[in-house]
Amino acid sequence: MRTHYRTVFVYLGIIAFAVLFFLPFLGTVHLFDWDEINFAESAREMIITGDYVTVQIDFEPFWEKPPLFFWLQVVSMKLFGINEFAARFPNFLCGIATLVMLYFLGNRIHGNRFGLLWILSFGSAILPFFYFKSGIIDPWFNLFIIMGMAWFIFYLDPERKKARIRNVVLSAFFFGLAILTKGPVAILVFLICFLVFLAIKRFRVSTSARHVGLFILVVTLTGGTWFLLQVLNGNSHIMKDFIDYQVRLLSTGDAGHSGFFGYHFVVVLLGVFPASVIAMKSFTKKSENTELQRLFKQWMYIMFWVVIILFTIVKTKILHYSSLTYIPLTFLAAWVWEKWIDRKIEISGWQVVLILIIALIHAGLVIALSLVATHPEWLLAKDFTFLDSFARGTLEARVHWSGYEWLIGVFMILGVGIAAIQIQRRNPAGMVVLHLVTLLFVAASIYLFTSRIEGYSQRTAIKFYKGLRGQDVYVNTLGFKSYAQLFYFDKQPGDEGFDDSVERLMTVDLDRDAYFVIKVGKKERYLERYPELEVLYEKNGFVFTVKRAGLKDDKRE
Repeated sequence: MRTHYRTVFVYLGIIAFAVLFFLPFLGTVHLFDWDEINFAESAREMIITGDYVTVQIDFEPFWEKPPLFFWLQVVSMKLFGINEFAARFPNFLCGIATLVMLYFLGNRIHGNRFGLLWILSFGSAILPFFYFKSGIIDPWFNLFIIMGMAWFIFYLDPERKKARIRNVVLSAFFFGLAILTKGPVAILVFLICFLVFLAIKRFRVSTSARHVGLFILVVTLTGGTWFLLQVLNGNSHIMKDFIDYQVRLLSTGDAGHSGFFGYHFVVVLLGVFPASVIAMKSFTKKSENTELQRLFKQWMYIMFWVVIILFTIVKTKILHYSSLTYIPLTFLAAWVWEKWIDRKIEISGWQVVLILIIALIHAGLVIALSLVATHPEWLLAKDFTFLDSFARGTLEARVHWSGYEWLIGVFMILGVGIAAIQIQRRNPAGMVVLHLVTLLFVAASIYLFTSRIEGYSQRTAIKFYKGLRGQDVYVNTLGFKSYAQLFYFDKQPGDEGFDDSVERLMTVDLDRDAYFVIKVGKKERYLERYPELEVLYEKNGFVFTVKRAGLKDDKRE
């Protein structure tokens, strides 16, 4: 009975933690282009059109993502309205669900203490924390993947033979949900992990054709239903486009998202700090007490390396892609942490040094950003190559800084320094201090910097779009990709077959004014190309123009 009350208390504590750290200021900052606005716009268009089967962008079929996450956003928008809070609220719930699931798994596999260490390791890491305050798909995708993996591991556990059918069904169901969230890459990751596991076990795994068939059936019914509905509705071309898009991501640097070969290793090392450093000591032959413990640790190793190698090979380099490593990596970090507490593993001096170096990097970036932001004239006076005309224009935005934001960088340095000393002395409190300091640093950085960064990068353009909301006009961008004009202008669908592309708007007489936003670096090019454009004003790196109704592009040769 005491154990039951303790478990309930932990779950209530997890919810309180999420409410305290993930919920505040969830809707106070505009959604960020591209992904956040892209997904929120798809959910908005579902509500407007009443079509909850076909994912759309700009009221055209959007083949890049399946609909499950958009359905979650739709429900949220029905409750809270079409706004930033509603777009991000599903990931707040995902934060609760993920921490609850990690504790449940950790407690079931290793016990209560391990479950607590795992959620602290995961919850205080930099990028995992940030994602739960965002409106992107990946947190839900990662949760469904780890649940599918976990119940498959339970299926493999010889001590749970009586529950094999239930475990294989649950595993397949969660993988099906992952497919509905982000696509067949969920099964690709699982199959590669399973093949690696089979090779390690020399293809001696106890299963049956009946269980394999049941797994395939449940995955197909869960994850394949939406794809089947598209075909039955005559949208088979969407499936072709969807597959082509997935192949393009694997084989090319799509949408300009190219990067160097070790991109994801750097992202994980710096972004999943401090777990990324602590987990390095998990590469040991220390034995486990039960077969389930051995299986789970083995699968976490496999999952981590498969994901990071797979997306290192993939040409498209996007930050989110390696987010699937966060859960297995923090599991391994918690495993080291527990063994260190029990004096079965030592944290090496080089690890402590690396912890200090990474803390200095993060703190240094925060301090540098704070100082530069409060003295932009210094940066503008320099001839840095990364400061193009648009970047220089954004730095002119009026963004309020108190001048004391750099103190959280100092807090990080001092706090991690104190923690490092205690870890060297083998004081368990040192590890707790390390994670709490990082947690507070990340939370404070998000609260202090996210809104200000948005103020430089896009707020001026978004205010322009919002100012046109409700007017009978066209709104678009020239020379750069954006979804902000769709969401924040609250664009409505046109008549069937209606074409409001830039090409058409620039070549026909208009029935209403058409507004275009250009980045300052491409101002001369587009004004020369489209002389009928009237410049309204230029501000913070953006040029705001209009083509008046009735004007046809007859001035160009």
